[in-house]
Amino acid sequence: MTQRIPRVLVVGGGYVGMFTALRLQRKLRRDEARVTVVDLDSYMTYQPFLPEAAAGSVEPRHVVVFLRRVLPRCEILSGRVTRVDLASRTADFEPYGGPGRRLEYDYLVFAPGSVSRTLPIPGLAECGIGFKTLEEAIHLRNHVLAQLDLVASTTDDRVRRRALAFVFVGAGFAGVEALAELEDMAAEACRYFPAIKPWDMRWMLVEATDKILPEVGPEMGRWTAEQLRGRGIEVRTETLLRSAENHHIVLSDGDEFDADTLVWTAGVKPNPLVRSGDLPLDSHDRVKVDPCLVVEGTTFAFAAGDCAAVPDLTRPGETTAPNAQHAVRQAGRLADNLIATLRGERRKPYVHKSVGSVASLGLYRGVANVYGHQVRGFPAWLLHRAYHLSKIPTFNKKTRILVDWTLGFFFKREIVSLGAMQDPRQEFELAARSGFRASRERAPAHSGAGRFGG
Repeated sequence: MTQRIPRVLVVGGGYVGMFTALRLQRKLRRDEARVTVVDLDSYMTYQPFLPEAAAGSVEPRHVVVFLRRVLPRCEILSGRVTRVDLASRTADFEPYGGPGRRLEYDYLVFAPGSVSRTLPIPGLAECGIGFKTLEEAIHLRNHVLAQLDLVASTTDDRVRRRALAFVFVGAGFAGVEALAELEDMAAEACRYFPAIKPWDMRWMLVEATDKILPEVGPEMGRWTAEQLRGRGIEVRTETLLRSAENHHIVLSDGDEFDADTLVWTAGVKPNPLVRSGDLPLDSHDRVKVDPCLVVEGTTFAFAAGDCAAVPDLTRPGETTAPNAQHAVRQAGRLADNLIATLRGERRKPYVHKSVGSVASLGLYRGVANVYGHQVRGFPAWLLHRAYHLSKIPTFNKKTRILVDWTLGFFFKREIVSLGAMQDPRQEFELAARSGFRASRERAPAHSGAGRFGG
């Protein structure tokens, strides 16, 4: 009788999911396990490059990795896992179309990542947008450039002020890098709009705490705030967004104004899938795991990344930060521990001391704190690019990103809003409706047999 091959289910195709599957694919023999990866998208997005994709410094397709290409020995399912059950070792799966089904597994890698952490602020859901996905980044690029097109084509002062107001809420990496890159792009684009000067635009960073970029330390955070203010960007610390109804922004410091652009980057929270089954959770809805990344109370389930409370052995009593630096390294340890479990070997704990943080503040500008060394300006920008180029997976993507950057030294980046991408069917619908109305007007008033009737 042939022995059944163990089934490994990987929930999530992000940093942890993809890098874990890559390592399993490379280290496992074909008869040791069958690996299935489930994700809504068929690609992994390298999120640190989203600001540069939004600003036009890199081609959007170059910051994503097609899962089916890099994981040829894994089964890839595109759809949504709606429930994970540890007791029965099953997961409920819903594909994009057709009926759902139940997936059985012997070993689980739970890594659905995180979603934007929002607050019940009036108007936020209707007027705001996040900055976690490639779709959001490219939408913002097209939207910002479309606002410039609008302003250059109208004489209404109220419309102009509203269109040129850009508000970003949250001063962590996502908020600061997205704002800095898009402001840099928009300022450069103004040379093609004689009626718009860079100082006509109002860029604002709103932060509830008293500091920005806490990851790089207080001193470098203050330096970053000074640099942003020097570019005309308003940095409002200890300030809350009270309301955004009908694109009317109300801040806790009493300021009120209209803005067509509201970007919410005020933190993340674990994917809601964590609450769908019987996973053990902490007070922050993160999956409880031991230092070996094994889900508490099991020997077959593993979790890591933004959705897991991974003990930080370099700082007893604390958990690791939800960032790419930890996620990629946790994926390697998780895969090795899963393989050790399959082979009856000893698992090892995850230990990593953060090397620091790097951030881009627009073209040729950056800030970094690496191994306690503070770097700013052009050297920090180079360090930011070098670090992330080394981390984006596959030689294919590294080469394409490097080519994008090299071309950027010789040619100006493209400044064009592909507005039709926001609603690609709009023109066709208008044409179809007008054609329908025209045919109705030409039709005879009496009824009768048509051309094929009788």
